[in-house]
Amino acid sequence: MSGHDPLNFASGLGAKLATRSRHVCVFLGAGVGASCGLPDVAALQASLLDSLEAQSKVAFQLQLNGRSVEEALSRLRRIAALLEDDQTVDGLSGSQAAALDREVCQLIVKALSLGGADLKPVELFAAWVARAEYHLPLEIFTVNYDLLLETALEARGVPYFDGFVGNLEGSFRSELVEATPSDREWIPSFFARLWKLHGSVNWSRRDDDRVVRMGYAVPEGRTAAIYPSDMKYEESRRVPFVVLADRFRRSLQQPETLVLVSGYSFGDSHLDEVVFEAAARCERSETVALCYGQIPDHLAEQALATPNLQVVSSTEGIIGGIRADWETPEDPPPGLWEGNRFTLGDFSKLAAYLARSTAGSVGSNKLVDELLTAMGQVAASHEDGTPNA
Repeated sequence: MSGHDPLNFASGLGAKLATRSRHVCVFLGAGVGASCGLPDVAALQASLLDSLEAQSKVAFQLQLNGRSVEEALSRLRRIAALLEDDQTVDGLSGSQAAALDREVCQLIVKALSLGGADLKPVELFAAWVARAEYHLPLEIFTVNYDLLLETALEARGVPYFDGFVGNLEGSFRSELVEATPSDREWIPSFFARLWKLHGSVNWSRRDDDRVVRMGYAVPEGRTAAIYPSDMKYEESRRVPFVVLADRFRRSLQQPETLVLVSGYSFGDSHLDEVVFEAAARCERSETVALCYGQIPDHLAEQALATPNLQVVSSTEGIIGGIRADWETPEDPPPGLWEGNRFTLGDFSKLAAYLARSTAGSVGSNKLVDELLTAMGQVAASHEDGTPNA
């Protein structure tokens, strides 16, 4: 069986993204932060354990046994909510579990500081967002806590709405998140939507349990609202998370939606289910998942049974329900095929592809050209072994 043509796939993706009448959603995972030099999931967990003091380290290591960082935080919150003062679980009282939750979240805020980050990939992505001009708002969903996207969008002057209204302590406005174009409260479509499904380093939970968005990372002494509580009996603690989760589901099920997934490893069963369900139910919509590493088995299984769910990695693709390796192109353009591998699974390459295709369609853009040149120089330095500037 012949393989898939990577250039045909890339040009087809570009044509789909160029259709202004489509509803376009982008779903971004931890690979975005990794492309900018922030710690990935494994590195973040290691950093947390290194930073915790003796007793806290032992207690959190116990919570991490067989769990992710987010699952460990969720367990700490259950312990804090359910225990009376004289009760303990895993050696933690309710107040101790709450204190450890606050300590870990504050360490996450510090670990995701942008001080040493390379912003070029997200700046190129923001350049694409600035020129997208879709009839319906471009919706960006992310599970990342960092401020990379906000920083890049604001640097490019891109108007966006994240569900909060206000600057010093922005309040979450559910009615604006849930609004449709026919509603009076509708935010104009030229505002991109940025939906942070798992919270942010600048979201803080007040004493009255209300989550507010601050204009800076949450300082020490305040509780960061990172990762949703799973306490279903206490709905007040689940806002804004439950509202944004519902927005994710409804947006992906809107007819004729193009969903672009990048930097996400398909390791969250709840989010995976939303993506798979939308692809299966909405035959006129398309989902394109770009994998940095190998295609996860459960994702491959879904793609083989769902023709409008396309999945690609550096070595193969599942397109139209057919799994095959890439054919080697004869004269590939820069940034798409390097080292005999297809590169769009790398968010930095995808961002450059998006910025290049958009800028090329409307004329030259000096900043985009400079960013692309800089990224090309970095890639070249990796290839020849010279250190980065």
